Formats: sequence, structure tokens, C-alpha cells
Amino acid sequence: MAMIPSFFNNRSRDIIFDPLFSFDPFKDFPFPSSSLVPRENSAFINTRIDWKETPEAHVFKADLPGIKKEEVKVEIEDDRVLQIRGERTVEKEDKNDRWHRVERSSGKFLRRFKLPENAKIDQIKAGMENGVLTVTVPKEEVQKADAKKTIEISG
Repeated sequence: MAMIPSFFNNRSRDIIFDPLFSFDPFKDFPFPSSSLVPRENSAFINTRIDWKETPEAHVFKADLPGIKKEEVKVEIEDDRVLQIRGERTVEKEDKNDRWHRVERSSGKFLRRFKLPENAKIDQIKAGMENGVLTVTVPKEEVQKADAKKTIEISG
């Protein structure tokens, strides 16, 4: 050990090589750790949405636990874009409360989906039950061309 130069300003060399020594390589960087971020600044980005197509419609299902239907907006934007947005508000805190862990997200969310040409935009329906938003977009029947078409030859 005497031949190893001291790069660590008189710190014990035994601690440096201890496998149980807790080392935080990011401690001097300017961004805060997740435990220090205020709850009101967290984003509700985990909005999971399923999109399935049935023979009659396109069906979107979004998990929105704890959100009231008044806090959700379903809109159609220009160029056939379905937009689902809303906000989960932060739970009010009492000065006597002591939080041990905060994992539920709060804040705004926004999801957009480009609808196909066969979507009946004027007949979209939305409903919310047990924290699940269901948006149903009926489909127009696509005219199928005949399997065989004879082309007249000019000349």
C-alpha cells in the first residue's frame, strides 16, 4: 500500500476499495434527484392508450385512474387528428402530513392519433367508466372494387 500514491487527499484507501462504499457519480451535477423534485412539477406522462380496430370501428381505451370525466377533453383537430388531453391535480397537503413516498404522477397529459380515412369523424362517441376512457370512432364501409375489371382498348 505504501507504493500507491495518495490521490484522495488523505482519505482512507480502505474506503475507496470497499465494495459496499456508496458512490454517487451524479452528486455534483446541477440536476435534482427525483426525491427532491416538487410533486407539482412532475408530469403525468404515463397515460397508456390501446387502439384496436374492429370491423365496425376504431376503439381507443385510456387508463385514467383518479381522473373525473370533467378533467378530460376529447377533440378532433384539423386533418383527422384525435386528441385526448387532461390533467390530474395534485392532492392537497396538510402541514401535519409527512410523506414517505410519492409515486403517483400529477400534471397534464396529451395524446394524439392520426385517424385513417375510413373514420366517421362526425359520429365519434366517448365514455368513461371505472377510470377507463373509451373513445369509439365508427368506420365507413370501404367500397371494394370488383376483383376483375375489363379495360377497353382504344385504337
